[in-house]
Amino acid sequence: MLIRDVRPWGGQRSDVEVAGDRIAAVRPHDPAAAPGPDAVEGRGRLLLPSFSDVHVHLDSTRIGLPFRPHTGAPGVWAMMLNDRENWRNAEVPLPERVAGTLERMIANGTTRVRTYAQVDVDCRLEKLDAVLAAKERFAGHADVEVMAFPQAGILREPGTAEVLEAALRSGASVVGGIDPCSLDKDPKGHLDVVFGLAEKYGVEVDIHLHEPGHLGVFSTDLVIERARALDMRGKVTMSHAYELGSVSEAVSRRLIDTFAELDIAMATVAPSVDRQLSLADLTTAGVRVGLGEDGQRDYWSPYGNCDLLDRTWQLAFTHGFRRDELIEMALAVATMGGASIMSHDVPRLSSITDRPGVAAGDRADLLLVDGETPTSAVMDRGKDRTVLHNGVVVADGLAVADL
Repeated sequence: MLIRDVRPWGGQRSDVEVAGDRIAAVRPHDPAAAPGPDAVEGRGRLLLPSFSDVHVHLDSTRIGLPFRPHTGAPGVWAMMLNDRENWRNAEVPLPERVAGTLERMIANGTTRVRTYAQVDVDCRLEKLDAVLAAKERFAGHADVEVMAFPQAGILREPGTAEVLEAALRSGASVVGGIDPCSLDKDPKGHLDVVFGLAEKYGVEVDIHLHEPGHLGVFSTDLVIERARALDMRGKVTMSHAYELGSVSEAVSRRLIDTFAELDIAMATVAPSVDRQLSLADLTTAGVRVGLGEDGQRDYWSPYGNCDLLDRTWQLAFTHGFRRDELIEMALAVATMGGASIMSHDVPRLSSITDRPGVAAGDRADLLLVDGETPTSAVMDRGKDRTVLHNGVVVADGLAVADL
């Protein structure tokens, strides 16, 4: 396949040769060359790596359904109860909602997904089964990792740990944890279950952390202790972790350096808070950082539209980025930063000027999108998009291909 007349990361107009699932060569564009039957016409569009959504809750989506007023009360437990009360009563069955949301994400340019699937004594494996079915349906369009996630905690409802383990036996490849102190109020017991299952089944860990300030740092230090003791380098992700930068500059620096040392990743959803760890400092230190959309217009929040380019704008905006190199760094985090969390064959970003993913030898998971520059693409969020996964066009013009 030849991708004609594109601008990798906004550079010179180029022709990109794809062989199998890899980029074979990037050459200056030759307007006189015959396009060939398998050519993809770039028309001068930007060529970027495709997006990696490493924090999305496909299991609770209401994308495509009538807009619904928000009924949740504040706090994780109250919001979880609101979801539990309503998710079975949606206008469309859950498997259709999950598959439709994943399809829309792919159409917008996301080909790598780490999705949560809530498991508890109420839904048991019903949500997990819907997510696994969508993963199988779109296996040729995107790489999907499914996390068994105890949204309601592990210890406060008897039987949850057993359901969590059943989810790992059923096909989940990541085990989740959530707010070990504030939700279960037993951080040791909570992390015993999470890391015990991770060790037993050889899966990665992703900790959902909303806890504030010193409490959040305390829980994070317990996770660090486990990761070090079990030699789980490269197998632990901290998600959200909104306030790890709120205690002191010295604590922030220690956490960043430790994350880099133990290869503990971070997944952000671009929250509107000013007490998070510095994205530039994390990237420069070599910490794997990825971006996700979180909920998709669900019972937790009316936000989310399946477009990670929109969320990249939010990431840049909430960090106050104005310089092109920082806005492009946000785009690198949303694409190859997340890819490096899902596959350690993908190198970590190591500076704010890294622009990987579109060179010879890179995997051909690519996005063609209109825009003058990468920064303008983030600002304008154009809809003229072509998406490739493993060297195959999987979406064009916001429509997913029938493979």
